[in-house]
Amino acid sequence: MSVALAVAAAGCGGGSSGSGGSNTTRNSARPAPDPGHALFTSVGCSSCHTLAAAGAHGQVGPNLDTLKPSAKQVAKQVTNGGGGMPAFKDQLGSAQIRQVASYVAKVAGG
Repeated sequence: MSVALAVAAAGCGGGSSGSGGSNTTRNSARPAPDPGHALFTSVGCSSCHTLAAAGAHGQVGPNLDTLKPSAKQVAKQVTNGGGGMPAFKDQLGSAQIRQVASYVAKVAGG
């Protein structure tokens, strides 16, 4: 499965011209989306798991907000499956698995 990810470069190109010019800062700009969040929602994790930060309210798998898994635990589970969850090692690359694992651990407090 291919997931398109946007990469934003913030603060580039302004340079220092010494003129005090009209270099505007966009503090209200939205941060680049977390690729782990995009994967969590696009691969279907949200259909089974609850994770508040992702707006997910699944009732089949564990509530990740309550479980608070570490990135290592998530990566192992996503890779190998188990306990009713399918393995995703054939659908996601290792970098994608690390991204979703990092995201889940970060937002769930693991």
